[in-house]
Amino acid sequence: MALEVTGKLLTNTWYCILRRSFTSTAFKNEKYTNTSNNDMPIEMENPFVKEKAQCILCKLNIKPDYKNTKLLSQFVSPFTGRIYGRYITGLCKRKQEAVVKEIIKAQNAGFMPYYNKDPIYLEDPKLFSPDRPVRPHDF
Repeated sequence: MALEVTGKLLTNTWYCILRRSFTSTAFKNEKYTNTSNNDMPIEMENPFVKEKAQCILCKLNIKPDYKNTKLLSQFVSPFTGRIYGRYITGLCKRKQEAVVKEIIKAQNAGFMPYYNKDPIYLEDPKLFSPDRPVRPHDF
C-alpha cells in the first residue's frame, strides 16, 4: 500500500510509522494534555532589551558647577579652548547646555582661560575621545 503526499510516494513502513505517531496513546493520554498552571509561561522581563543609554553626568548624578574647573576642562579643547559639541561629548541636551553655561560662567569669573586649556589639567583622564565622536558628523 502506498500513500501519495505532495507528489511523493510514501512506502508502507513510513505510512505505518506516521500513522502510529499521530494515533499513539501518548497524545491521547491525560498527563500530556493536562493544561495546568505549572506548564504555563512565566512572566519575566525581556533579557534582550538593551540598557537605556545615558550620558556620563546623568549616570553618575553629577551637577556641573562653575567652581569645578577640573570637570569643566574635560569639555574644552586643549589647543583652541573651544567647547566640544554634543556629538563628541555624548552628553544629553540638558547636561550639555548646563556644561556650556557653567564653562562660560567660569571663564567670566576668571577660573578658566578662554583660548586654551589650563596646563595642570592636560594629564587628566579623558571622559571621551575627541578623535572618535559618539555620533558621526558631516565635516
